[in-house]
This record gives sequence, C-alpha cells and structure tokens, in this order.
Amino acid sequence: MDTELGILKTGKEGDVFMLERATADRSSLLAAKRYRSREQLQFSRSQAYSEGRSARRSRDNRAIRNNSAYGKAISAQQWAQAEWGYLVRCYEAGIPVPYPVQIDGTEILMEFICDPEQEHAAAPRLQQLSRFDPRLPSLWDQLTAALEKFAGLGIAHGDLSAYNLLVSGERLVVIDVPQCVDLAGNPQGFDFLHRDCMNLCDWFASKGLPNDPDELFSSLLGHLF
Repeated sequence: MDTELGILKTGKEGDVFMLERATADRSSLLAAKRYRSREQLQFSRSQAYSEGRSARRSRDNRAIRNNSAYGKAISAQQWAQAEWGYLVRCYEAGIPVPYPVQIDGTEILMEFICDPEQEHAAAPRLQQLSRFDPRLPSLWDQLTAALEKFAGLGIAHGDLSAYNLLVSGERLVVIDVPQCVDLAGNPQGFDFLHRDCMNLCDWFASKGLPNDPDELFSSLLGHLF
C-alpha cells in the first residue's frame, strides 16, 4: 500500500511528494516526482538540452515545436522518460543518484534521500551548508568523482549547481537529471559541461575552497576521451 505523506518540492514542471510504500511487515519512504498534467503544465525546459532527441512520430515532433497543449503533454512524457533513463544509467554506473524504483506515465518513483538526523525530513541541499561546514572537502571529492563518472558515460548533467545536490549526512547525492546532455551528440554539450564546472567551482570558492574550473573541465575531458 502506498500512502502520501506530503509534498517535498514544487516546480513549474512538476512536484515531488513523499510516499510510504508498505506491506504487512515492512515499509520504506520514497519520493514520487510527478510531471504536471496537460491542464496544469507550464513546461519550461530549454530545447537546447534535448537537441538530438526526437519523438517517434512526426506529428508529435510538430506538436512539440508548435508548443501546443498536446505537444506540451508529449514533451512532459519525454522528459519523464529521459529522467528515468538517466537515473538508471547513472545508478548502474555508480553515480550517487537516488535509486530508481519505477516509472508510470509521467510519475517517477525513486529513493527518498533523507536527513539522517530526521527520518521524515528531506536531506538539505548543498546550497544550505555554511562556509565552516567540516564536510565540504569530502563533498568536493565526492562531487569530482561523480563528474568523472558522468564523463565516463559520455554525458554531462547540464544544470548542476549547489541547488540540485543533496547532502545526506556525509553522502552527496545528485538529483534532477532529465536534462542530461550527450557530449558527442549535442552541439552545446561541452558548453553545458563547462558551465557545470564554473557553477560548482564558484560555489566552493565562496566557501573557502578555491578550484580552477578550466582545470576541472580539462580533467573531465580526459575521462571522456
């Protein structure tokens, strides 16, 4: 039995809910990300992320280009499928993402990343950590290891910042992956990767851990090639 326990996050494209999945003798907390229905949709993902992707039917591609109500619904379904696919690929590659449980239409069920000190509370975002948090050096090491594994798959997160990294105790977790870009297939792929490096190095520098974004970028290219 699944029981909703409240909303965790709202956004233009969808909402994330906390869910308890239980049997007679065990239970677990999960996160359910639900892309909005056609009537509620305000889909805003940049098409630059999805260059090279296309719907199977030409009618669907036209609808997406025309931004019709039907096109928005198809686009939401594509993004949900993309997020599911990237979650599975990343998890299997050892990248610290939430464990993917199931996809049903435009709803994705995944591991709930909690705050170890509060079982029913979501883990804080990296953005919320203070300059003096002793975990910062370890979190940087975990982050660079994750970026190297992304590069090893030939993809970049594309929208990585301190806002879509969770800190569960000592563990760093990457979230929000539907916009991942293929570094070979997307003409802007390397620009997205460099932007990720800039965003992350700038944030850690603001906390007293300076790193060279161009050096990080070059290192990741080495893992790609």
